[in-house]
Amino acid sequence: MKPKLKVLFLCTGNSCRSQMAEGLCRHLLGDFIEPYSAGIEKHGLNPLAVKVMGEIGIDISGQRSKTVDELGEKEFDYVVTVCDRAKEMCPFFPARVKVVHREFEDPPKLAEEAAGEAEALALYRRVRDEIRDYILSLSREWRAAGDLF
Repeated sequence: MKPKLKVLFLCTGNSCRSQMAEGLCRHLLGDFIEPYSAGIEKHGLNPLAVKVMGEIGIDISGQRSKTVDELGEKEFDYVVTVCDRAKEMCPFFPARVKVVHREFEDPPKLAEEAAGEAEALALYRRVRDEIRDYILSLSREWRAAGDLF
C-alpha cells in the first residue's frame, strides 16, 4: 500500500476555505490523503464554516487556525492554494512539492452583503460545495498520475 499523500491547503488566514478543504479531504479521502491546512496569517476558525461543515456531517470544530511556520519541517507532496493572495505569497517549498492553485471566493467577504445569517450560510454552503467538487476532481487527477491509490 502506498503511503498517504501529504496535502497542505493554504489560504490567507486559515479561517474558512483552507479549513473546509482540510475537513472535506479528511472525510472524503482520509484513507489515502493526510490533509493539513494553514495560512499566511491566522485569523481564527470561522464559526459559520464550522456550522456549514457540520450540516454535512463533518466536524471541523477541533481544527485550529495556524500559519505555515507552525507546521514545522513537515514535508508535503502537494500544496493547494485556495485563494489568490496565498498563491502570491506562497512560501518556498522544495522542488519535489507540487503546488496547484484554485481560487475560491471568500465566504466571510461574500457574507458582508448578506441580508442575514440564512443568506450568509447559503454563500458558505456554495463555496463549501465548490471546494468539495474540486477536491474530488483533484483526487481523480492524482489517481491518473499514479500519485494516489
